[in-house]
Amino acid sequence: MSRRLALANAGLRALVKPALARTATPQRARRDFERIAVLLRRPPYLREIRSPGPPPLTWLSAGPVAPGRVLLWFHGGAYVAGSARTHRGMLGRLARTARTEVCAPDYRLAPEAPLPAAFEDALAAWDGLMARGYRPAHVALGGDSAGGGLALALMSALLRRGQRPRAAVLFSPWVDLTLSGDSLRTNARADPLLPVSRVEELVDIVAGPADRRDPRLSPLFAPYPAPPPTLIQASRTEILLDDSRRMATRLRAAGGQVRLDLWPDTPHVWQILDGWIPEARAALTQAGAFVQSAFAETIR
Repeated sequence: MSRRLALANAGLRALVKPALARTATPQRARRDFERIAVLLRRPPYLREIRSPGPPPLTWLSAGPVAPGRVLLWFHGGAYVAGSARTHRGMLGRLARTARTEVCAPDYRLAPEAPLPAAFEDALAAWDGLMARGYRPAHVALGGDSAGGGLALALMSALLRRGQRPRAAVLFSPWVDLTLSGDSLRTNARADPLLPVSRVEELVDIVAGPADRRDPRLSPLFAPYPAPPPTLIQASRTEILLDDSRRMATRLRAAGGQVRLDLWPDTPHVWQILDGWIPEARAALTQAGAFVQSAFAETIR
């Protein structure tokens, strides 16, 4: 563990985790995330283009990109917070390392728009790319935390209608809203960021009366006919560790090639701390190389 990571973990444990445990409303969580995001660093030459929706899209690049290729990325924030704006530093760095343009939808959030509103927006974003002339093999899917679950829910729907994305990149995806993963309990104290005490309440806000096993909510239970190559990065000490482990097992059982990278002592979605901890840059560099390699296969 780097010294910077150790300091980051200490700060998260002392300040952010207790604050999350006390946050009164999703709207407050949303405002707090937007405020904190101004501290997140952005790569040089970051270029942003916004296009209206629904859903609104933000296109990000930071340097040369491969023409006609795009990484469709769904931001995290527990389905109640986050935006392309909060994640633009991480996504700009990922665009730079992948040499691929990133398209980040601002999907609707709960509780104003409970699931499956986010899923409907994800599908609309994909269909919008197809209408722009992209082919499925020229689009990779990605997402972090809740956005990783949303990317997987979309992947399942696309595979069932015969549209196979080129690849998928997932950072600590939240894929099981039934909360059956053992790591929610075994990593409750080790996780420096996420307070497990609020997760059940959060699921009630996000899912409402819907069946928690609905594949649009919990893609761990979705079918994946012939899934594309997938990279999953997660922390060994986070409460969602078992979501990543079980998702990798499910995709492999469906015949997919899955690379599961488990990092020691990192917080949930540590990649967003690019510029602050070296582990974030290392993870984003690996993810970018994975995307480059996946798209290179479409050219051969």
